[in-house]
Amino acid sequence: ESDWSSDVCSSDLMEFQHVKPGKGAAFVRTKLKNVISGGIIEKTFRPTEKFPQARIERVDMQYLYNDGDLYNFMNNETYDQIELTKDQLGSALNFLKENMDISLQSFKGNIIGITLPNSVNLEVVECEPSVKGDTATGATKMAKVETGYEVRVPLFVNEGDVLRIDTRTGNYIERA
Repeated sequence: ESDWSSDVCSSDLMEFQHVKPGKGAAFVRTKLKNVISGGIIEKTFRPTEKFPQARIERVDMQYLYNDGDLYNFMNNETYDQIELTKDQLGSALNFLKENMDISLQSFKGNIIGITLPNSVNLEVVECEPSVKGDTATGATKMAKVETGYEVRVPLFVNEGDVLRIDTRTGNYIERA
């Protein structure tokens, strides 16, 4: 096992390129992001190189509540509770609602990913008034939803409307 294998096992593949030169053996050039530190490394692999597979743990959790800067989750099987910070949650905070079920991924005890449902229903708490008759132009405006996230929506959306938002892209899908 070489000295870089631990870096590779805790990395997420960002880019790769299979190279078959005219002479010699093929190789793969990669760009890897360390899922713990966030650092990026470039590494070239020969076909004969091997490294151990990373063991990623997945746990289904339910978001309970936030207490200042800490967000409390409960394991759906064991009922154990954990607290996560804003930094650990990242952009998931834009869509997180109480009682929402999520999946946490961890590597060696460190949270490396959060999977939300593909879409979430959020209430509009602030936006410009709707414009009657201007629905065919595709024009949009900004709306703020209950989590504080701002999303571009069609002109007919009003405060109090509940919207379905795609959590993967952050885009408006439809009124719910």
